[in-house]
Amino acid sequence: MFGKISINNMLDGLDGHLGEDDYSEPLEILINSANKNNKFNLFGTFAFKNQLKDRLKMRSKLHNFMKGKDLPPPSDPIFVTGLPRSGTTFLFNLLALDKNHRSPRYWEIMSPLPITKSNFDIRRREWKINAELKFARTIIPKLRSMHHIRAQTPEECELLATINVRSFVYMCMANVPEYVEYLKDCSFESVFMWHKKFFQMLELNGKPKRWLLKDPSHIGHIPEILSTYPNAKFINIHRSPMESIGSFCSLAKNIRSAFSKNVNTKEIGNVILDFWQHSLNKGIDAKQNLSEGQIIDVSYSGLISNPLLSIKDIYEKFGLDIDIETENSMKQYLINQTKIKKQKHNYSLEEFGLNEKNINDHLKNYIMNNEF
Repeated sequence: MFGKISINNMLDGLDGHLGEDDYSEPLEILINSANKNNKFNLFGTFAFKNQLKDRLKMRSKLHNFMKGKDLPPPSDPIFVTGLPRSGTTFLFNLLALDKNHRSPRYWEIMSPLPITKSNFDIRRREWKINAELKFARTIIPKLRSMHHIRAQTPEECELLATINVRSFVYMCMANVPEYVEYLKDCSFESVFMWHKKFFQMLELNGKPKRWLLKDPSHIGHIPEILSTYPNAKFINIHRSPMESIGSFCSLAKNIRSAFSKNVNTKEIGNVILDFWQHSLNKGIDAKQNLSEGQIIDVSYSGLISNPLLSIKDIYEKFGLDIDIETENSMKQYLINQTKIKKQKHNYSLEEFGLNEKNINDHLKNYIMNNEF
């Protein structure tokens, strides 16, 4: 392994600029777990350190920018959530075509400050981030087929949780079982406090009618979301866990393989299945307290077979209007998608020590309560 990751190195130059200390506990657990359980290669050591340091720097910039500012709450959000690899991105991209919806672009999540409306500044940041993404796809060739990202496209807000050092992103990058255990039951209230600050900051460039946000892990944190966004609405997509769990395991394996010399696929399967069992059960309990107009359940099969019907059901459920321009944009998007030659994403449950029986056993509560 190319050197241990140091907590002091991560915090060097940032002391006093990170706000309330809600980060040191998860940071210490994450770094200790990463050092204990991984044999990072040179790229993995650099990438893991850089990811942590970069997000802490982002937190520092946001803290300093927001200091002394008393800003109004952000517009009410709609959250798209569900198991990873369950159609959340497909639905998210369709809904983002509505001009009444505003979603953060990937460049905004990664490099939002200083606030700018300058096309030159925006293009410069997009160019830099796209260059970094191109390099990542060179190191992890299958990334394009599993989760295609561009600087200028809408992106999920899971990456905002990384500035609070509470994110399942890190379980994709490394074997960190102690950290995953911590994530399962730690408080996420401060995550959404910073989440709110981020969107308050973005709204200085204009307030949208509503925010459209996406993150699979939000299903396990509905109470914390509602304490920050009491008028939030949720779209919960359901796909057979036999497909979504295996696909997510494959994503984690491909990312970890670029970072580390000792990728244990059986460990990946065990940790991921246990994590999502916990998150989904928390979501099932929390959904009981939502009002009828706050949440809609969408089946993956229904979404794929008739996307526009699913979209119209969502709009009707939430009392929203869909105009002709939006509907035509969605139809064109669907036509364009049929023209894109997609790379096949191959994986097997057995590679990760999983099979239909143990997935059914772990997720029986979720499977019994939903249609796919």
